[in-house]
Amino acid sequence: MTAGNDFPGQDLEASAPEEPKLFSALLTPHRSLNRTGFIVLMSFITVVSFIAGAVFWWLGAWPIFGFFGLDALVIYWAFKVNFRTARASEEITVTVSELRVRRISHRGHVAEWVLNPLWVRFEQIAHEEFGIERLYLVSRGRRVSIGSFLGPDEKASLSKALTAALNAAKRGPTYNPVA
Repeated sequence: MTAGNDFPGQDLEASAPEEPKLFSALLTPHRSLNRTGFIVLMSFITVVSFIAGAVFWWLGAWPIFGFFGLDALVIYWAFKVNFRTARASEEITVTVSELRVRRISHRGHVAEWVLNPLWVRFEQIAHEEFGIERLYLVSRGRRVSIGSFLGPDEKASLSKALTAALNAAKRGPTYNPVA
């Protein structure tokens, strides 16, 4: 037996038109060293460590050679950890009816918040010398931090664009008969 509102073969969510996006941003941590730069840097460090270690070996201090190799391995490991954390991202989308924040950690864990843009208050904590330090979306007692890995200038740009999108969402949908 089926409910009276069910129609076989028709998915109501799939048939609903998608709302236009007022704002959409994909935030990722900045890394100034690309893969080619990493290979060049690690090659340079390895060559310098090997030459310095060989000099110490030649002078009779052979245990130092192992420490130079260990230093190169620790630097390599630190860069790999840094590159792994760069896989984190945040996706922020604003439509007329919802504000969606989707955070993916560097390990692949996903956290998602869906807020009503009419009830969202946008907060920013700024330092007079350093600029914007923190950005928060506050709604119904929940406080969601966004853009924590961005620099102050990037946070200011995000703040301006997100404020404009939230104001547009609060004005409501606009009717355009031409389009």
